Amino acid sequence: MAPALRLPMKSSELPESSAALVKGGAVVPSQSRCSPVLTPLAYFLGRHLVVPAYFGPITITGQHHVPTAGPVILAPTHRARWDSILLPYATGRAITGRDLRFMVTADEVKGIQGWFIRRLGGFAVNVRRPTVASLRHGIELLLEGEMLVIYPEGGIRREDRIHGLKPGLARLAVQAEAAKAGLGVQVLPVDIYYGAPYPGWRSPAKIHIGAPLPVKAYLNGDESPEALKAGAAELTKDLKARLESLVSSRQEQAAL
Repeated sequence: MAPALRLPMKSSELPESSAALVKGGAVVPSQSRCSPVLTPLAYFLGRHLVVPAYFGPITITGQHHVPTAGPVILAPTHRARWDSILLPYATGRAITGRDLRFMVTADEVKGIQGWFIRRLGGFAVNVRRPTVASLRHGIELLLEGEMLVIYPEGGIRREDRIHGLKPGLARLAVQAEAAKAGLGVQVLPVDIYYGAPYPGWRSPAKIHIGAPLPVKAYLNGDESPEALKAGAAELTKDLKARLESLVSSRQEQAAL
């Protein structure tokens, strides 16, 4: 069982779409889970039908960086909606034996789509109030050793460059690491590239997974709110540099 988080939390701070409940002062996690029926079916169809039928050659490098156990945050560039299908293809259960847990916006978990997303391991945050409290379910998942996907640039960016990163990923990572000694959260930068802003049928795809950033290195033994905030800012800075390096390396190789 994951240890209790040391973050103060009021019911008024809970994200509107988190589906979390407060009972007797305790927070019950939002109802996101990996369905034992739908999840393996979705992975199988994506890997053996959807991806091969739609895309041309797919190049994947750096898979050895993805651990098969322990808390991980995949931090990919976000270039198309296909990203959320290609990431499980490159790092999911067929490769690591693990199911990915996607952090999505509240608007994406409505209706039938939301029903499927929650049962495939997705969970929502209220991006209009990106506080640590609104990321609580993500922190709990990391404490349970899950592998999360968080797009650090936020929404889809069609340009082949790294935009400013949102602070939520790093805040979640350092808060989780501080909540349990020796947790060992790792953040992996991922570059996804399609060769065109809008990947069409038989488009090529390239996925490069970079070396992990160990979150423990950003705590420096100080878990005060000021130190955690500074550590998160430094992690965000380093993650952006790693992503920029991955993109630049690919662009240089293409120019040869």
